[in-house]
Amino acid sequence: MNDLMALPLSFLQSLGFVGQLILILLKIVVVFVVTLLHVAYATYWERKVIAHMQLRLGPREVGPYGLFQPFADGIKLFFKEDIIPATSDKPIFYLAPVIFFVSALTSLAVLPFFDGFVVADINVGLLFLLAMSSLGAYGIVMSGWSSGSKYSFLGGLRSASQVISYEISMGLSLVGVMIMSGSLNLSEIVRAQHATVLGIYALPQLLGFFVFMVAMFAETNRLPFDLPEAESELVAGYFTEYSGFRFAMFFLGEYTGMLIMSSTATLCFLGGWTIPGFVTNMLPFLHYVPGIVWFLGKVYCFMFFFYWIRATLPRYRYDQLMAIGWKLLIPIALANIVITGTLKIMGWI
Repeated sequence: MNDLMALPLSFLQSLGFVGQLILILLKIVVVFVVTLLHVAYATYWERKVIAHMQLRLGPREVGPYGLFQPFADGIKLFFKEDIIPATSDKPIFYLAPVIFFVSALTSLAVLPFFDGFVVADINVGLLFLLAMSSLGAYGIVMSGWSSGSKYSFLGGLRSASQVISYEISMGLSLVGVMIMSGSLNLSEIVRAQHATVLGIYALPQLLGFFVFMVAMFAETNRLPFDLPEAESELVAGYFTEYSGFRFAMFFLGEYTGMLIMSSTATLCFLGGWTIPGFVTNMLPFLHYVPGIVWFLGKVYCFMFFFYWIRATLPRYRYDQLMAIGWKLLIPIALANIVITGTLKIMGWI
């Protein structure tokens, strides 16, 4: 795949600034369209997977095996009436879903999907992802405050405290990866992993990987940490008063966030688009499999894990949510940093 793309890419680069601009715009369009398709069918596969886990059939009516169900849902939401509460702060009410959705899409710019394909190959890509994840919480808080509803307001407050708690542990869980790779650039992190004996950081960074996996669910407001939404308590939480296309923006932002967290875990802990060298030495034909196939396969495993947990675990109480974040995950992440730093200084990693 890289060889097929090399010729048109080199031609565009030879055109100077205009070529670079066209190349960036093409990458943005490709990433945007492919991501939205993945997000649309992530909803379909979630409904199918959970239905089979509960001995049901899931969507079946719209298209063969229900394959057109995501498009039917999208059309329904697009043409649905957009209801604005009379007591809402309208400018902030309008702006909140835009901030939430755009911050999720902006994170895609620094994700390398295979070697050489990234919209913005910046040296602080990992830090940029954490910043955009924090920014998305502002959209949730603003939506809860501006809706003029007690349910939305409580959902926004819960989300703010949840993000503060789990953003810390998520950031700390990635420090070990930064120490081992010596970089914040996601492409460099993948190359550093591939150069190791195991080819992944998930095993030497087992504690960090565990903390990241738990924080990943809290950051995306997914079960068992979906306290900001909590249908049994808060109707729909921070987006209770939203409908139509604005509701769809929250919906798309949540599933885009799941895709981004899955991609980040793949890049930082499972070698991204690469597979361990000892595997390709045993099975040389795997060299011919494009990197994007390995990358998407790993991402899909994480997405399936999201669905599996939703169908398996109950929701935590709010005091349990806070206790796990502050009393369990942060100490484990700090211990992982100390252990990794010590081993690095001694030259063992």
